[in-house]
Amino acid sequence: MAKYMLIMRATDDTLAKFQGIPFEEILDGMGRFNDELIRAGVLLAAEGLDDATNGVVVDFTGEEPVVTDGPYGETKELFGGYYILDVPTAEDAVAWVRRMPYTDGAKIEVRRVTQIDEFPQDNEWIRKERAWRESTGQL
Repeated sequence: MAKYMLIMRATDDTLAKFQGIPFEEILDGMGRFNDELIRAGVLLAAEGLDDATNGVVVDFTGEEPVVTDGPYGETKELFGGYYILDVPTAEDAVAWVRRMPYTDGAKIEVRRVTQIDEFPQDNEWIRKERAWRESTGQL
């Protein structure tokens, strides 16, 4: 099995469409989808994110990091939440994404989450991280 992150992205149009849907209807659709993931045993994590106007960006393009209050960037650059699924292949992750109750224009990015075993095991920092993951029950 491998971990895949599903990153929910929106545009101004999709955000406007979501605003026209009653919140209970959104909760019902996502709740049914989440329940399917749970019953299938593939859901590891899922979280929505607060509005971008409540966030900040730390920009490292200059000599010193610059902190800017949100909103920031274009809507298409933001993501509103994520899922982490434990499925065998990217194709399996995509199959789950196809079942998501999203409106026209929404985009879901699917990315494999790298595992600690993929990094050089003789590296001091990898050994420390592995020990931490083992001590917290993550491995």
